[in-house]
Amino acid sequence: MILQRYLLGSALGAAFLASSVLAQSGAPENLLPPEPEKGTEPLPDSSRSQAPAKQPRQSVDEAFGDIRTVQGEVVQPVPSLVGDWSLDTARKLLSFIPGVAEEGLRPADYPTEALRAAIAAGEGEALDRIASETFVWLVEDLRDGRTPAEARRQWFVVDPDPDTNPTHVLLAEALASGDVAGTLSGLNPVSPDYAKLKQELAITKDPARAKLIRANMDRWRWLGQDLGRQYLLTNVPEYQLRLTVNNRIIKNYRVVVGKPGRTATPQLAEMVEAVIFNPTWTVPQSIVKGEGLGAKVLGNPAWAKAAGYKGIKGSDGVVYVVQQPGPTNSLGLMKLDMPNEHAIFLHDTPARHLFNQDNRALSHGCIRVQGARELAITMSMLGNAQTKDDLPLIQQEVSEITASGVYTRYPMAKQWPVYITYFTMGVDVDGNLTKFADIYDRDAPVLAALDAPRQSNRSRTSNEEVIEIIDDLQT
Repeated sequence: MILQRYLLGSALGAAFLASSVLAQSGAPENLLPPEPEKGTEPLPDSSRSQAPAKQPRQSVDEAFGDIRTVQGEVVQPVPSLVGDWSLDTARKLLSFIPGVAEEGLRPADYPTEALRAAIAAGEGEALDRIASETFVWLVEDLRDGRTPAEARRQWFVVDPDPDTNPTHVLLAEALASGDVAGTLSGLNPVSPDYAKLKQELAITKDPARAKLIRANMDRWRWLGQDLGRQYLLTNVPEYQLRLTVNNRIIKNYRVVVGKPGRTATPQLAEMVEAVIFNPTWTVPQSIVKGEGLGAKVLGNPAWAKAAGYKGIKGSDGVVYVVQQPGPTNSLGLMKLDMPNEHAIFLHDTPARHLFNQDNRALSHGCIRVQGARELAITMSMLGNAQTKDDLPLIQQEVSEITASGVYTRYPMAKQWPVYITYFTMGVDVDGNLTKFADIYDRDAPVLAALDAPRQSNRSRTSNEEVIEIIDDLQT
C-alpha cells in the first residue's frame, strides 16, 4: 500500500486530523463536523384529511398590501436607505469617520463638513438625508471594498456580504440600537491576515508601503467577511496552497500558476465537489489542430500509445484527442473537481521538477499542486468521513482506486470552499508579513483607485472577458 505509507510518512491519513492540530495547539480538536441533531417533533399524519380552516375573504388590495401588480409583474417596494437620525446617533457617526483611516480608508471620502453642518442645524429631513448617505457609503466601503469592479483585474468572486448583511438592515439596526460604531466596525474581515495588515499599517512610516497595505486590506473586503471554518486558499503571487482549519494552516503545498498574459490565473471562489483520480485529459483544439498533435497521434500510432493518447477523426473531419490516465497524463494522477466557467481546477502534474523553481508562473492558468496525491486523499477523507473511524476505510478505498489506474470521480459529501486570491502583501505560510511580486501587474489599478474620488453605485460583478483556461504540453 504505497499511498498509505506516503500518507503516514507525511503525518496525514488516519492521524491527520488529530496530530496536525495537536502539533499547533497542544490540545486535541475534532475537525469533523458535529452530528446533526435529530428531530423530535412528530411528522404530520398525511393519512388523515385535514380541511383548512376557513379564512375570511379579502380584497385584492388587502391580500397584497403594499405590493402592486403592473402588466402581470409583481413589484416589491425598495427598502429605504434613509432613516430617522437623532442628534446623538448623528454625532456618533461623525466621530466614527476619522477612525476609518485605521482600516485603510480615507476619512476625506465622507462628507464630514456637510454632516457637521446638518447636526448644527438640528434634527430633520436634511440631517436624515446626509447622515443616511454617509452611513451607506461607510457600509459599502467597509463591507464590500472601496475599489470599483473595473479596477479589480480578473476578479470573478461575487461577494456574499451585501446579501447576508443588507445595507437597509444595518441602517435600521444602527438607529434602533444607537451603536453606530459597533454596527460599522462589525463589517471588517475576520481573517487574522487582515488584522496583521492593520497592525502594520498603524506603525509603518513608508507612504508607498502604507498604500500597498491599504490595497491589500481592501482585497480582503472583496471576499466574504468570513471565509468559513475550513477551506483551501491559493495566494497566486506566493505560489502556495493552504489547507486551513479554524484559521490554522494545517498543510501547505507549493503550486505552479498561470503565466502572465491571457493565461494568468483568475481570482475565484468555488466549491470542490469531488476528487477525480486517474483523470483523462480532453486535449483542446488549440493544441490538437493548432500545434499539430492530432496529425501526430493519427500518423504515429506507436508514439500515441506510448504517450497515452487516443485519437479519432469525426465525420465532420475534426480530430479529437484524449490523453488516457497514467503517469504521463498532463493532469497527473488527480484533480479537484470545482466546476466553473473558467475551466480552472487544482491538479497533479508529471512535470514535478517545476516546483523547485522560484518563479512558478508557468502554466496555462490551472493550478498544479506539489504533493497532489496527498491532497487528493486528504480531501477524500475530510469530505466524506462522518467519524474518525471512517478515515482509514476511506484512505484504503481511494488508495486502491489510485493504484487501479482507472478514471474515478470520488464525490465529496461535504464540499469545501476554495479561494484563488491575489495578495501582494500578506501573511506567508510561515506566519510572516511579506511583500510578494506583482506577477500580473494587478496592483496599479487598485492603487490608482485608492487615490481617485470615491465611486458610488459600484457594480458587484466584473465585466471582463471570461477566458477559458487550458493546460498545454509545453510545461
